[in-house]
Amino acid sequence: MVQTALVTDPFRMIASRHHRHAAMPRRSLDLLDAEPLVTFPRVFALRDALFNLAVDSKLRGCDLVHLAVTDVVLAGNVRPRASVMQSKTGRPVVFELTDASRESVLGWLRLRPHRNGDWLFPSRNRSGQPMTTRQYARLLNDWLGLAGLDHSLYGTHSLRRTKVALIYKRTGNLRPCQLLLGYTTPGDTTVRYPGVELDDALELSEQVDL
Repeated sequence: MVQTALVTDPFRMIASRHHRHAAMPRRSLDLLDAEPLVTFPRVFALRDALFNLAVDSKLRGCDLVHLAVTDVVLAGNVRPRASVMQSKTGRPVVFELTDASRESVLGWLRLRPHRNGDWLFPSRNRSGQPMTTRQYARLLNDWLGLAGLDHSLYGTHSLRRTKVALIYKRTGNLRPCQLLLGYTTPGDTTVRYPGVELDDALELSEQVDL
């Protein structure tokens, strides 16, 4: 199934259509790492951190859920840019964290006990393990429903492609999209655009306002 890139901000749509204390899907609550009781502030803090970071990082779901606190936090502050190793390719990828992502990550960490070596998004059911990609997909599916979006058209890959879809639409240049998605060699895609470096691509991505 082809997943469509999200070109609107689903979090704002949720906030505008539903009161912040509206009933949340039971499944969404069950998937949270509750200690000892799930509260609505934690539900929304997880949502904002997880999905803002998904859009900014452009990581595959398997890499997003395997982020550690130290991947994005240094000396108590969220990094403006971070680098992680991609599990599929074994190559590093650099991504930006906008103000919205940095604020939401800090907000999420304030509401749950953590140490620097902990997973950023821990599993509720498996101690010491990260959230699974299946849990991530289920949370997205629930929150898309709250936003009034057709969940059959969107998936976790939609969040990965959101910014690069907008960049390509505005510039017609595939090269920054390659770099932002972690494709760095000529064989990764069929078209290359010389003269566009990683810093240029990151600056383009930082300018995308959702």
